Amino acid sequence: MRQDARENRERILSAADHVFGTRGEAGSTEEVARLAGVGIATVFRHFPTKEALIEAALVRHYTGLLDRTRAAAAAPDPTAALPALIREMIERGASKLTLASMLGDAPPAVVTVAGEVKAAVDMALRRAQAAGAVRPDVDVEELYLLIRGLAQTTAATPVPAQMLTRAIDVILDGLSTR
Repeated sequence: MRQDARENRERILSAADHVFGTRGEAGSTEEVARLAGVGIATVFRHFPTKEALIEAALVRHYTGLLDRTRAAAAAPDPTAALPALIREMIERGASKLTLASMLGDAPPAVVTVAGEVKAAVDMALRRAQAAGAVRPDVDVEELYLLIRGLAQTTAATPVPAQMLTRAIDVILDGLSTR
């Protein structure tokens, strides 16, 4: 793929993440094209259907999260890496959930990368626990329940950023051994 085509594809996916992640079904491919700075034909050249575009945006979301999750799992300071990761997952979770809700059943590519993310989160959690920063009685399923809970709440009813920050702080305080 040519460099300009790769750049167009990336801009389209970023725009799709924003448009569909915030507006859901009310978003349009025309909006995506405008935000990406390309014509609608360019969008459909890369993604023949709206569903293909949404799926690719969701895979892109998870792939980026996987990179950051693996970095957190390998970070020199697991006591700082895990809270930063949890904060990001909650703050960006509403967009991911909105995209996922538009697809119905999760496509195999999404299921695969989501499983890899969860395994990396589990590793980051265990490293933070081994460092004594996180309660030892918490497992990745409980952590995911907390993350999903806040992400789903903000997807259904957006809240002011300051309120979300405080809610995340409460979760992080509850996980902490301090």
